[in-house]
Amino acid sequence: MALTQERKQEIVDTYKTHDTDTGSPEVQIAILTEQIVDLNRHLQTHDKDHHSRRGLLKMVGKRRNLLTYLRKKDITRYRDIIRKLGLRR
Repeated sequence: MALTQERKQEIVDTYKTHDTDTGSPEVQIAILTEQIVDLNRHLQTHDKDHHSRRGLLKMVGKRRNLLTYLRKKDITRYRDIIRKLGLRR
């Protein structure tokens, strides 16, 4: 259920803004999105797992806050990450 180290490194390599970037908002949003997708898949089969559902809601809230921060800081980076991840259809 958790992301493997290899998968997390692929996400970081895809969304990093410079060579040593591991914690920019874009990378954090991409990692959270991957975790949210995995947790949604888990909850479709285990619909009574309320503890995981709470974790999902916390992740969604954290991603929302990061997106709000990025929108206020730099609108072009915000639009780019939304387009790349396919959010806000």
